[in-house]
Amino acid sequence: MTSRTDGEIVPRIPVGEGIETVFDWVDDNLGGFFQAVRDLVLGATDGLADLLNSPAPLVLVALLSLLAWLVKDWKFAVVSFVGLAFIISVDQWENAMTTLALVLIATFIALVIAIPLGIAAAKSAAVSNAIRPVMDLMQTMPAFVWLVPVVTLFSIGPAGGVVATVIFALPPGVRLTELGIRQVDSEVVEAGHAFGSTPGHILRGIQIPLALPTIMAGVNQVIMLALSMAVIAGLVGAGGLGGAVTSSIAQLDIGLGFEAGLSVVVLAIFLDRVTAAVGDGRSDRDRRVLGALGRLFGRPENKPVPLATKS
Repeated sequence: MTSRTDGEIVPRIPVGEGIETVFDWVDDNLGGFFQAVRDLVLGATDGLADLLNSPAPLVLVALLSLLAWLVKDWKFAVVSFVGLAFIISVDQWENAMTTLALVLIATFIALVIAIPLGIAAAKSAAVSNAIRPVMDLMQTMPAFVWLVPVVTLFSIGPAGGVVATVIFALPPGVRLTELGIRQVDSEVVEAGHAFGSTPGHILRGIQIPLALPTIMAGVNQVIMLALSMAVIAGLVGAGGLGGAVTSSIAQLDIGLGFEAGLSVVVLAIFLDRVTAAVGDGRSDRDRRVLGALGRLFGRPENKPVPLATKS
């Protein structure tokens, strides 16, 4: 049996060469734009990291534990305090805050894009059909692949890590926002129309509050994916815990690897539980928030949104 020669049976399609040509053109003609974006992202990430590292570590641990108590309960606050204090004890606090800053900036950018895009997809089947394959590509492409074009356009450093993280973490925010809006009971929406509400009021006062648990599930997924990608982004100089993990691999330092890895676990648990608690629409606290939203957008406090009656 002979081996197949080049061009035999199925000719080679020069996909790689075409993509390289496109990126070379983009870099040559839009280099100034990407440099401006790089400077903006780098400034925001470094500024937030400096802010998180400015107070004494134990002070910030106490504040984050208080946040855990407010959104959930005292048990989670105690667990958060112990876990965050562990990060201090293994000398990974500064790296952890750098990673947290990268995750928060990337999550903010991803949600600014994802939530309006998800709402547009829920409102229009054409938009949904158009963005679905793009979201599939972004979500199924191996995470390491996104590092290559990002480094090409934004160079090595935290800015490239943030952009790669945004690309990797954005799809769940779009999908779950679209799902949440679509799942809102159509009778409630029709009742809003019957009472003369504008589409904007219905979106802000009815659809978004009722879809909030699903949207917050999307926020949770975006944060978790951002945290996992932020560690991988250590390979391109993003720093933080990802940089510590990369150093442990290069030096075969098992201890450093476990210390940084366990610190990532603590951050992941804290962020996951906080966002899950905020998105739990069944609690009395969140029902009060939804009621306040309704009053803010014109629904009287003693007049709940009625269901449309059957004719």
